Amino acid sequence: MVAFRVFARSVTRHCVNKSKPNQPSLSLIISRNPKSNSHTWQYQSLRNLILESAPSEIVKLNRLSDVDSGIIEVRLERPGAKNAIGKDMLRGLQGTFEAIKRDPSANVVLICSSVPRVFCAGADLKERKTMNPSEVHLFVSSLRSTFSFLEALHLPTIAVIEGAALGGGLEMALSCDLRICGEDAVLGLPETGLAIIPGAGGTQRLPRLVGKAVAKELIFTGRKIGGRDALSMVTEVHAAAGLVNYCVAAGEAHLKALEIARNINQKGPIAVRMAKRAIDEGLEMNMVSALALEEECYEQLLNTKDRLEGLAAFAEKRNPRYTGE
Repeated sequence: MVAFRVFARSVTRHCVNKSKPNQPSLSLIISRNPKSNSHTWQYQSLRNLILESAPSEIVKLNRLSDVDSGIIEVRLERPGAKNAIGKDMLRGLQGTFEAIKRDPSANVVLICSSVPRVFCAGADLKERKTMNPSEVHLFVSSLRSTFSFLEALHLPTIAVIEGAALGGGLEMALSCDLRICGEDAVLGLPETGLAIIPGAGGTQRLPRLVGKAVAKELIFTGRKIGGRDALSMVTEVHAAAGLVNYCVAAGEAHLKALEIARNINQKGPIAVRMAKRAIDEGLEMNMVSALALEEECYEQLLNTKDRLEGLAAFAEKRNPRYTGE
């Protein structure tokens, strides 16, 4: 209960912070239900939905050590259901993401699977069949809010995709900053085949990555694509862009993701966080406002110890030792 209250308070704090307009909020869940005027009922129902299951044992948080200190792995471990997202996994994801947000030593996050040949198969449809429409609405709203929380984390996040990333699994990957896949990966949003639409951000994040027409075709048809297609997909805006950043040999996605994470982990952590903020928020602004945001983010770095350490390391021709101060 304490963890959920912390999560709710944190998400709400982000929403009211005007300097970060894209932060998620539980109030979004409440406001999107026009059929109910009872905020108390909505909050209580969501709270019961998440807390009624036992503590999660299927979302594991692993903090790497030694030279990799600062890199965190979030591992999905539900082999019997191909990492399908049910109430317990959703609760585990919420608690894990909140723990990462509170961890000042965290610099990079990898989201990966411990289940061979699958990243995440999407929603737990067996569990979904037991829910009434109101419960489904609350669950999907909470999932959407959780992925928005993931997207808004202040540090870089990398989805490590081996095998299937379908439905909510792909939507979780879309909420990360980077996506690395093996060539045997299968990605898709098959929801229209179930007479629904992607409800946890897929209709909004996919077109922002691959362009409107490509996203429409994938969502309208529910077509699944392989890792190589995801990498080489031509968009309306950037001909070299794709759904994933790298596609490597099957089984090697984690090694590539760890290579990238280590590279990021060697950089100034405050600088990386400010860069993420400047990019994410700036894309939603006009150029004048975006450049003003860039200036604001840059100014926050001027008086940091890390900036001085970077200059000293350059002058002394050594690797910098950043502390995040």
